[in-house]
Amino acid sequence: MPRIPGLPTTATAPFCPSEVAGSVAVPAGASVWQKLRIYVGPGLLVSIGYMDPGNWATSIQAGSQFGYQLLFVVMLSSLAAIVLQCLCARLGIATGKDLAVHSREHYPPAVGKGMWVLAELSIIACDLAEVLGCALAFNLLLGVSLPVGVLLTALDTLIVLGLKGRGFRQVEAIILGLVITIAACLLGQLAFVKADWHEVMQGFVPSLQAISSREPLYLAIGIIGATVMPHNLYLHSSIVQTRSVRRDPASLLEAVRYTRVDTTISLLIAMVINATILILAATAFHKSGNTQVAELDEAYHLLDPITGSAMAAILFGVGLFASGQSSTFTGTIAGQVIMEGFLKLKIPCWQRRVITRAMALVPALIGVLTLGPHSVGKLLVASQVVLSLQLPFAMYPLIRLTSRADLMGELVNRWWVSATAWLLFVAISAANVWLVWQVFAT
Repeated sequence: MPRIPGLPTTATAPFCPSEVAGSVAVPAGASVWQKLRIYVGPGLLVSIGYMDPGNWATSIQAGSQFGYQLLFVVMLSSLAAIVLQCLCARLGIATGKDLAVHSREHYPPAVGKGMWVLAELSIIACDLAEVLGCALAFNLLLGVSLPVGVLLTALDTLIVLGLKGRGFRQVEAIILGLVITIAACLLGQLAFVKADWHEVMQGFVPSLQAISSREPLYLAIGIIGATVMPHNLYLHSSIVQTRSVRRDPASLLEAVRYTRVDTTISLLIAMVINATILILAATAFHKSGNTQVAELDEAYHLLDPITGSAMAAILFGVGLFASGQSSTFTGTIAGQVIMEGFLKLKIPCWQRRVITRAMALVPALIGVLTLGPHSVGKLLVASQVVLSLQLPFAMYPLIRLTSRADLMGELVNRWWVSATAWLLFVAISAANVWLVWQVFAT
């Protein structure tokens, strides 16, 4: 990309992880609560990818079509995400290297390049969801056309430029604010509807019958892809290294424990938010007979007459915008992690953002122009299924690496942790194979 006067020419903090590694000090004499406050952040940053517009689309469609039946998929996906993200944090802390670097070092060059391509595709698929979500929010809240909304999303590069050279904790603070905004908007909407909490609790009970046909399974796989995002595995293994940790076994173990708390709490918050979206859709739409709400704009416009309050729709639009905008941060950082890890390449963060956003803008514009303004929901769900299809290619090296005692030392996976991770790998891979077979068989 040509040199543009006034813009940085090198990778800069806080979006380039190698520039902020070890930048957050952990005082040796700090109390438990002080250390917990210091370690909280990376899990929150990762969790924002679990409540992006893709999650909104899959959860709203699942809730409107099948009521509360797929709540257990949200719960199990979130628990699977906790397991995998804890493995990512453990890998980064134990070895001082992220998953992308390890993949480059432990696999043949051709395999590594293939993994890099898949990782980049996952970022583009995720960014496509952010583009569509923010564009739709602009359309709903400002009244601009959807194509114009898509083009307006390119302006988020200014946010990346505005934060260049800042500390990583500032990014974490912004993400916390956005998470609070999303949660407040959704819980506010839930107050306008009357959920059947007995049926809600039944929805959390796993049921194979609920996903025995193609359509609910397609949505379930979309929920998995929207929850356990492949690029988030690379991201988390890198950003945990922002904490300055001594390399003795006791300090590393302590870091793993605090990071586990951060990860678990952050992803449980994400689970509550995603479950709230599905409960809202099931209560507002499925219960009222609107069982075919597959588009976010439909949901927005139906909330007014169903809830009897215009505020519910406004909260929906604001929350959708916050969820889309927040992933600007994670997408940029994940892109730098993957590029530096696989290719040993650093470029200015604004260039990385422009490249990623441009790759998402093109299919987003083509999609809304050819399929029409009411195609956003279908495109969002499809993007999340793409993420799920790529997930096993990131899971496999993660599980293998964290199960190696020669690499992990005392922090190697216990046998039951590895067994659980491999079970998740088999289950997600089998679901993907089944879906592909269904598509080509029919």
